[in-house]
Amino acid sequence: SGHQGQMEPSLELANGTRVQQFILLGLSTRLGVRGVLFAVFLALYLLTLLENTLIVSLICSHSQLRKPMYFFLGNLSCLEMCYVSVTMPTLLLGLWVGPYHISFVACMTQLFFFIVLICTECTLLASMAYDRYVAICRPLHYPLLMRPRVCVGLALTSWLGGLLVSVAKTSCIASLSYCGPNVLNHFFCDVSPLLNLSCTHVALTELVDFISAIVIFCGTLLVALASYVAIGRAVLRMPSAAARRKALSTCASHLVVVGIFYSAALFIYCRPSRIKSMDLNKVLSVIYTVATPLCNPVIYCLRNREVHAALRRTLRGP
Repeated sequence: SGHQGQMEPSLELANGTRVQQFILLGLSTRLGVRGVLFAVFLALYLLTLLENTLIVSLICSHSQLRKPMYFFLGNLSCLEMCYVSVTMPTLLLGLWVGPYHISFVACMTQLFFFIVLICTECTLLASMAYDRYVAICRPLHYPLLMRPRVCVGLALTSWLGGLLVSVAKTSCIASLSYCGPNVLNHFFCDVSPLLNLSCTHVALTELVDFISAIVIFCGTLLVALASYVAIGRAVLRMPSAAARRKALSTCASHLVVVGIFYSAALFIYCRPSRIKSMDLNKVLSVIYTVATPLCNPVIYCLRNREVHAALRRTLRGP
């Protein structure tokens, strides 16, 4: 029986079934701070949902907004609502009850959806940059290059690409052995904290993680940057100062979003070794899980004249 007893742990380790659940420490464990943060993040969550719902309903109900740019914005808004709904509930729960248990399956499910959405967001931001490039630099070809079939194709590619990358990354991470400890110093199940807890050799998983991050993040970032560089050059050649200002203000706001999102995401995901400072990881995660979905609608839409006009018509009623 002693021999059998020795066999069991090794079997359990081989299947990685030792850890049935993880403990999420949450954003902060300080009691006084938690209440305030809960109120702040709940308000931000509801505001994000409200903003994005408003944008989707405006785009769907106004024929003036049936343009490629708004088609992508509608997609981005749907994505932001899903995205913030994947990470916010565990963030809020952690602030409400303190550190709590999350099952292995729930954790992997959250990780799966999170990766799908973050990869889709990258590709969508690149598609939107390309759309602006065609509109400003190749205006005569715009109706042909950005015809409805192309736009739907780009959006579908974004979503399907995210799905494929997530299937690969999540199955890699789920197949690792977790034999304890099981405490995640984070507010949701993210790649880096999970890799830190694995007791198997994670070199292959880190390689998959790193390569997919490079392909998705750097590939889409290059498309976005190339588009904005071309736009910048075209704008500087514009004869009228007013036209220059208008084009620059639009692109500058887009660049701010792209810059913030990519710099936080790249810092966390494009590293070959696991981040040791989890507190820094948590702060950066807040930037792209909370700040980006909140700011995108404001920066992309609520500064936009056509959206303003549609909003005014909606508020005035029939």
